[in-house]
Amino acid sequence: MTDQASPDIKQKLSARIEPFDSYWQAPENVEKGYSSFYQYYRVNILPHIPGQKDSDILVVSCGPGYLVKLLGDQGYTSVLGIDSDPDKIKHAEKRSLPCRVEEAFPFVSGKAQAFDVIICEQELNHLTKGDQIEFLKLCHLAMRKNGTLIVYGLNGANPITGAEALSQNIDHFNTFTEYSLKQTLELAGFREIRPFPLKLYVFYANPLNYVGLAVTAILEFSFRILFKLYGKSASIFTKKIGAVCRK
Repeated sequence: MTDQASPDIKQKLSARIEPFDSYWQAPENVEKGYSSFYQYYRVNILPHIPGQKDSDILVVSCGPGYLVKLLGDQGYTSVLGIDSDPDKIKHAEKRSLPCRVEEAFPFVSGKAQAFDVIICEQELNHLTKGDQIEFLKLCHLAMRKNGTLIVYGLNGANPITGAEALSQNIDHFNTFTEYSLKQTLELAGFREIRPFPLKLYVFYANPLNYVGLAVTAILEFSFRILFKLYGKSASIFTKKIGAVCRK
């Protein structure tokens, strides 16, 4: 295994304001995010992570280390977070979290078969389609056999948020449906691909979240019926869509 990145990997990412290898979804109060994002990841991401606590896990675009902290608290002993923004990593360092400043492409390219699990905390949509495939292929090379990859992106199937999500940010280069997300991962060599919804209303201590859960459930059921009437098979209509797959 080598830590040296290939010269052609040191590329300039197309997203300039919100680059893929840095986390841009943290709240303005970064410290508050350690509790709110903890719950979000516990519900949406943790169930898809293998149960072996000594798995070598890489969190790409880890930001202040929200997911890294959750994994550590859950007993995972070999977790590393990387982010290209030193200011975000400073927050993680204050909490003694295993996070460091690295650019995603060159770092992953130098880690052949080093990880059992790779999780991307930034949306894949912050890469162009070509760069998505290139990065996912690098992840494939960096993972051991039967390794697990978890990614997510903007859901273009949602009739309310899909178009707005694409156009509201110049660093959003595409959206996904469950079918196109599968295609992207297949092109990178992954198998056993399972798309899953990313739920927003997971903060059950707030009664208003139950209202949000009910309303979105009704809307998504309605979308499913309407799509069927038009001969479409989409079944996931959350604002964002994730996928877990194997090498």
